[in-house]
Order: sequence, then structure tokens, then C-alpha cells
Amino acid sequence: MRLCDQEIKNWLKEKKLIINPSPDESSITGVTVDIRLGNRFRKFNNKKGSFIDLSAKKKDIALEIKKNISHEILVKNEDVFIISPKEFILATTLENFSIPDNLVGWLDGRSSLARLGLMIHATSHRVDPGWKGNIVLECFNSGNIKLALRPGMFIAALSFEILSQSVLYPYSSKNRAKYYRQNNIILSRIDQD
Repeated sequence: MRLCDQEIKNWLKEKKLIINPSPDESSITGVTVDIRLGNRFRKFNNKKGSFIDLSAKKKDIALEIKKNISHEILVKNEDVFIISPKEFILATTLENFSIPDNLVGWLDGRSSLARLGLMIHATSHRVDPGWKGNIVLECFNSGNIKLALRPGMFIAALSFEILSQSVLYPYSSKNRAKYYRQNNIILSRIDQD
């Protein structure tokens, strides 16, 4: 069962679900909470001949990406980040989330941005029970024109599905909770899968 706007507001009020900074009442409608874009971005360089060996054993893929083919960009709130056509970047949400063990979050893009070609998650749109941290968005400009992204703009929406009971192994309890409590962009940790 998905939480409706009234239930989301109650969960927030009772601190069962925590979103920081707290959303305005106007950003909680229907079954979603509108979330905003943070100011951290990671851009991938297009070096000729660069590749990442996804089948490599015991190799820190995140370090390889960080050192060789990507760089982080911090954007001031009054500035914009330009995402070019056919470009893939990572970005963070402004909000930090604490999801209880009996709730799962679902991230969806905004229709108005999708109609311009902006996708905000490649495949990972589930926010696991027990999750804490900022969400990293996997943004792709599938359109033909450059898009300006401004920190603080509404970028996506989260809905929440209540579970029949708390999960036995919330995200926070995993031995390899790779992205737990992230507040910046933690790169792919495929080496730990």
C-alpha cells in the first residue's frame, strides 16, 4: 500500500520518516514528495580508449573511475550545471533521507523534465528500508539540446510503500552497505558486489 499525502505528512510529523530539510506542505501531493537537486555533480570524461573492466576481481572500481575518468563539480546555488545531449552524470539530492525498516521508497522523474529528455535514474529507483543519506541521481540527457540544472530545483518525486512488517535485514544492517549515510557522490562499488 502506498502512503497518501496525509499519511506522508503524519509519518514526517511523527518522525517515523525523516527528510532533512523538511519539505514544504505544498511539495507533498497525492502520493509523492517532490525532491530537489543538490549542488554536487560528477561528470565523466570522454577520454579516447578509456574503459572500466566490470569483471575485474578485487579491484576498486570507484577509485578507478574517480582517478581516471570522472571529476566532481560543486555548483553554487545561484549557478547552473549544463548537461549536454547524450551526456550521463551523477548528482545528489538536496534532501537527506532516513527511511524506516517497514517502508520502501520509489524515485520517479518529473514528467515536465522527461518531456525535455532528462532522465533522473538509469535503473536504481528503489530506496531500501533502513536507508539513510542523500540519494544519488543517475541523470541522462536523452534530448538534443543542452539542459541547465540549478541546485534547489525540483528534480524528482518520491513515493513510499508500507511493508507488511519490518524487514529482517534493513539496508543499514548489511555488512556491505556500500552507500549507507552517503552525503556526497559515492561512485560505483561494483567490486564489493
